[in-house]
Amino acid sequence: MKILLTGATGYIGKRLLPILVSQGHEVICCVRDKNRFYTPKEFINKINIIEVDFLKTETLDAIPEDIDGAYYLIHSMSSSAVNFDEFERISAENFVQRLNQTRVKQVIYLSGIVNDKSLSKHLSSRKKVEDVLNTGNFATTTLRAGIIVGSGSASFEIIRDLVNKLPIMITPRWLNTKCQPIAIPDVLEFLSKSLLNHVTYGKSFDIGGPDILTYKEMLLGFAKAKNLKRWIYTVPIMTPKLSSYWLYFVTSTSYRLASALVSSMKVEVICRDNKINDLLGVKPMSYEKALSRALIKVDEDKVASSWKDSLVSGRFNSNISKFLKVPKKDCFIDRRKKEIENRAFTIDRIWSIGGETGWYYGDWLWNLRGFIDQLCGGVGSRRGRTNKHEIHSGDALDFWRVLYANKEEGKLVLYAEMKLPGEAWLEFKIINNTLYQSATFKPDGFLGHLYWYSVLPFHGFIFQGMLNKLIK
Repeated sequence: MKILLTGATGYIGKRLLPILVSQGHEVICCVRDKNRFYTPKEFINKINIIEVDFLKTETLDAIPEDIDGAYYLIHSMSSSAVNFDEFERISAENFVQRLNQTRVKQVIYLSGIVNDKSLSKHLSSRKKVEDVLNTGNFATTTLRAGIIVGSGSASFEIIRDLVNKLPIMITPRWLNTKCQPIAIPDVLEFLSKSLLNHVTYGKSFDIGGPDILTYKEMLLGFAKAKNLKRWIYTVPIMTPKLSSYWLYFVTSTSYRLASALVSSMKVEVICRDNKINDLLGVKPMSYEKALSRALIKVDEDKVASSWKDSLVSGRFNSNISKFLKVPKKDCFIDRRKKEIENRAFTIDRIWSIGGETGWYYGDWLWNLRGFIDQLCGGVGSRRGRTNKHEIHSGDALDFWRVLYANKEEGKLVLYAEMKLPGEAWLEFKIINNTLYQSATFKPDGFLGHLYWYSVLPFHGFIFQGMLNKLIK
């Protein structure tokens, strides 16, 4: 069958793709920017990649008419502090309009549990999208999930950050809100088994694990899994804004995402029933087992996808192709080069840079820059990296975004997502037996020039020290 997979670069899409391919489907991967899509070699002949932006109707013709099924995994949450719900509605309407012109039989939508009368803006937007999809000339299957637990998920990363960093937590009272978490493998099983399955046509289902827990119990459960002692006290004085700042400064989440999560966490998200479990023969795992699996994936450096790699985790929101060519005109450039002794060694060092590995030289200055950026409302260096030794285009890397990564070519290009009075690139490339390293800054007015000259004294030893460490 020919299946359209929207959101193919997202947290769920990246994990669903290999499952669909293994089932023998021809998958049409729908992305906004091909440069952000990493194609494993074993998938090259089994998938097609098309560029579509559902906010731009002129791009919709790229969707083929002979598709049999489709997954709608598009979410605009936190892409705009004010209008994300409007963007989601428009995207859904354009999606329906185009798919009505195809032979598609079923659309599967992953939404959030919305069985409470008082919905957050985020959950209300998900419900509106569901209503729009139900107007199509195809059968819509909606799977509604609450907290998704898995390596790289936003929920898992927030829980991990809080527990690892805070032995004693003074928390907002919404930590007593109940929810029904579900493991990412179970979500994927529900998604794959619902595909072109007539028993799911035209219906919506709540999906969740067997445990109903408060957020406080989830945090303590994580602490137990890590053999850590933690004490949590809730207070009624934390406003939603203070709660958002609390999450923002303690965890790796962005402030926009923290605000959306806080508004949702005040609402109980519990499944109304679990009839889909019997319909599809799925037995969801416990929260304890979901945590155990996720921690193993993290320890083994086998995180398949991470919410941090989504563009909404930083300030970068354009097609990567626009920034691939590093400018030279009207730019300040710090260029350095050095002969390499072992190409394979240097490549491995470059591909392991950032995150837990650090930047090889002057790490305390890199960390200080990240802390200052966080104080200014930027991403800081909290995001780290998804994998310790692998980098792909579109990945987040501390306060950088990976624009281009080609090991065989020996070239890595990063774009700064920190708060800057201008734009910055960091580039590594190996030509013959020489490593070329360049830091490029395109200033924005007087403040941009002032910024460059204020950090210039540090470049001599930071960038030279890093270059030396990449060689030896």
